[in-house]
Amino acid sequence: MRFIGTIFFTFLMVSCNDMNKPLVIGHRGAMGHETENSLASVQKALDLGVDMIEIDVFKIDSGEIMVFHDAKVDRLTNGGGNIEEYNFFDLSQLQLDGGHKIPTLQDVLKLIDNKVVLNIELKGANTAETVNHIINYYIKEKDWSLNNFLISSFNWDELKQMRSLNKAVPIAVLTEEEPVDAIAIAKELNAEAINPNFKNLNRDNTIKIKEVGLKIYPWTVNEPQDILKMKRLGVNGIITNYPERIK
Repeated sequence: MRFIGTIFFTFLMVSCNDMNKPLVIGHRGAMGHETENSLASVQKALDLGVDMIEIDVFKIDSGEIMVFHDAKVDRLTNGGGNIEEYNFFDLSQLQLDGGHKIPTLQDVLKLIDNKVVLNIELKGANTAETVNHIINYYIKEKDWSLNNFLISSFNWDELKQMRSLNKAVPIAVLTEEEPVDAIAIAKELNAEAINPNFKNLNRDNTIKIKEVGLKIYPWTVNEPQDILKMKRLGVNGIITNYPERIK
């Protein structure tokens, strides 16, 4: 009986560990290792075995969807000014830190090749319609899985626009405030998840979010003690600059 009890305890511990294993989500690729949102950063995240990759997108003046985080190009390139005011030719002349080019959304999709989930954060205004068009093309013409897309944004109006265009695409509501306050809009959008600032998560609000059937993907969790805290809270995934630290 003692032997059987030991086996059962071991099985229970392994099962609990498996259930509490969060998805590893590479932030802007793997920006702790390569220039954020570059193809090199996305490739590094793939090399590190992530489950999901998060990127940011803007729609520029000539209509393309570009993968970039800041409203201005000054911090990360040898140029200046608002990214949304660039045309594709002029933007393609800029160089990112590390000698990289600013990729298009299609560049990233081609590199990922339907291998992992892509979390597309709608950073700029008026991005939903074109991003939705690109998603539909990849699903219909490239045989991508709809479940390999996740659309997120701090701009909830942009998320509403996306939902009006696409009733099925998974959505995550980004928030810097109390995560519970995002539940109402998440339910309105039939969202899959809330993506909160990890610093605002605690046992009580985590339970409340999970009780309504929403997943939790906190950002941006880099330090070992914070990663451990998120695991203990039972979050569904962890957005991080260092994917290898989650494992």
